[in-house]
Amino acid sequence: MSQKTFTVTNDQTGEKYTYPVIEATRGPSGIDMRTFYKDSGHFSFDPGFTSTASCRSEITFIDGEKGELRYRGIPIETLATEHTYLETCYLLLTGKLPHRDELVDFDFELRHRSFVHEGLKNLFDAFPQDAHPMSTLSSAVAALSSFYFEHLTIDEEAEYQEMARRIIAKIPTIAAFSYRHSRGIPFIYPDIGRSFTENFLYMMRAYPGGKMHITKEGENTIRPIEIEALDTIFTLHADHEQNASTTTVRSVASTGAHPYVAISAGISALWGRAHGGANESVIEQLKMIGSVENVDKFIAKAKDPDDPFRLMGFGHRVYKNFDPRAQILKRYQDNLKEELGLDSNLMQIASRIEEIALNDDYFIERKLYPNIDFYSGLILTALGIPRSMFTPIFVIGRTVGWISQWIEFKKDSDQKIVRPRQIYTGP
Repeated sequence: MSQKTFTVTNDQTGEKYTYPVIEATRGPSGIDMRTFYKDSGHFSFDPGFTSTASCRSEITFIDGEKGELRYRGIPIETLATEHTYLETCYLLLTGKLPHRDELVDFDFELRHRSFVHEGLKNLFDAFPQDAHPMSTLSSAVAALSSFYFEHLTIDEEAEYQEMARRIIAKIPTIAAFSYRHSRGIPFIYPDIGRSFTENFLYMMRAYPGGKMHITKEGENTIRPIEIEALDTIFTLHADHEQNASTTTVRSVASTGAHPYVAISAGISALWGRAHGGANESVIEQLKMIGSVENVDKFIAKAKDPDDPFRLMGFGHRVYKNFDPRAQILKRYQDNLKEELGLDSNLMQIASRIEEIALNDDYFIERKLYPNIDFYSGLILTALGIPRSMFTPIFVIGRTVGWISQWIEFKKDSDQKIVRPRQIYTGP
């Protein structure tokens, strides 16, 4: 089959420049324009890189028009309802779902790698007690590179896997420590008798000695339904193609920096409210609205072009249809209202906003559908997770995606240090 090409014409000079087409297995194909500047003396101008592909990838595919999300070719609906987060991690890291023995070995490996070096704990003492967990989490992950400096130079698949599994296992521990430091309460070490997701809830909630909160009715143990709900949220956050934080991870990787430094940079990028901090903002906004009676007033403000108010949790840079992750969590939320004790007032406000948005021409015409942040914040609130930990939970889920993207970048012989061009308009 002959190579497909794409020709660009300079209308001022009549010169033509022909470039090969890179075929995609799903979604739009690309044009290999790496020599465009050399050929034409011009740069392309694409703020936000809305029409620029920075890499080839086999990890995640999104079709925003159809509302489709796949990890390694498998629909997110299948992974979120039929598989666990650890199975999803294994898939992203290796390209295949694990069989039973592989999953057991993977699970046990992460349990034993979940402990952090005692020296790392001293870092937390340098932060104010009320420091946001995201700041300490990002700093601690960067510091982790000092304890595993050998990962700076890795070549073998076994080395890639060891490095990746180590960071995936330790992130929940560091996140839980960051939270407990912000509360001024003792750290709780991982319990290797508990699964990945249960262990995180345990490290968040337990008292020294391993006991959970005790009432006259008995000990408040971690319920299976809580583990299932959080595990699903981890799965839905595991990767999301070339978003801002993933692009940050790949950009830092291009400099040859330590992989854990790249992950730390991704954590910092994720913290922004236009990115991973959005679900925290959703809950803050629902509380600000206060009651169902106030919803119509705030909807009017959102529709007023002269009002700076924006409704959080609606619309998405990629999805121009329903966010498939949001649909999964909506079903989850609807099924678990009673079991998780979702805040009834917040639920009523959210339900009223959702009802209006799904039926109002203003939102429909602009394709402003509820996204994952609209639902995840309510479920995390029901789990007793404080708002300051919403984004660290996003980090826990996304770490496997970031490190899988980092590995793919390092193995790609076409990649080089990231260095975008500019069009100078100064004096």
